[in-house]
Formats: sequence, C-alpha cells, structure tokens
Amino acid sequence: MSVTQTVDISDTRRITIDVPNEVPCGKVVLTFTPALLAAPPQTAAEALKLAIERSVDPNRQPISRHFGKHKGIFGGDGVTYQRAFRDEWD
Repeated sequence: MSVTQTVDISDTRRITIDVPNEVPCGKVVLTFTPALLAAPPQTAAEALKLAIERSVDPNRQPISRHFGKHKGIFGGDGVTYQRAFRDEWD
C-alpha cells in the first residue's frame, strides 16, 4: 500500500500526519522526497526553469574538478589506450 500526500513544510519543520484507517497498525517506513525530485518536468519550459535554478546553486561545482583524476578503466592515459586499440584494426 502506498499513500501519497503533498505538504508544505513550514519554518518550524514540523508536520502532523493523520494516517488513513486503511493503513495497518505497526511499523512503517516514511519517505520524504522534495517536490522537485518527485515529478520530472513535463514541458520544455519547466525543464529550462529547473536547469536555471540548478545553475545558480551556490554549492554547484563544475565538472572540470574531475578532469585528470580518473586514470581510465584499464589504467593510464585514455587517449593512448584508444589509439592502441585502434591500431589493432586493419
């Protein structure tokens, strides 16, 4: 059984949940998912808005921070590996 309800979290970070009678008593697992992650964008405009919001995130780090850190699956330089692999072709 799955029960879904969208709520607004106030500044106090407190919510009260009234559980439907259909839910059996006992242990349950509550999952909290931010609304932005719950539903993917339905239109290009929504996707663009979401991308703009993510791009101005002050905690966002550039992908370039990973450049040169991964030595490849087989070790060494990826370009050298690719050239050696292609040299085997006729």
